[in-house]
Amino acid sequence: MYRASDRVDNEAWIELVEEACDSLDLDAETRSTAVDLFLSRAPDDDRGKRVAAAASLYAASLIRGEERSQSAVADAMDVSRLSVQKRWKPILEDAGFSPPSW
Repeated sequence: MYRASDRVDNEAWIELVEEACDSLDLDAETRSTAVDLFLSRAPDDDRGKRVAAAASLYAASLIRGEERSQSAVADAMDVSRLSVQKRWKPILEDAGFSPPSW
């Protein structure tokens, strides 16, 4: 859960997520889920926010059935694929979902 002020404090990161969603052709529900996941786990330190946003976007794409590759999400968010790979499962679990076992 997050506060309304978190949305204001993280507006630049939310815009980055929305731009990435545009480039990945993701729908409004996936965008909303990605933002909610990010705000629920946004780190205090700006250094980690880009990676948290990317992992949240990847997890949202899985939740909403609009799967995109980790590489595609990482490229759209300008982070490494390994960063996404290491962080998306805890986000999915915290949202109440079981990660796939592929």
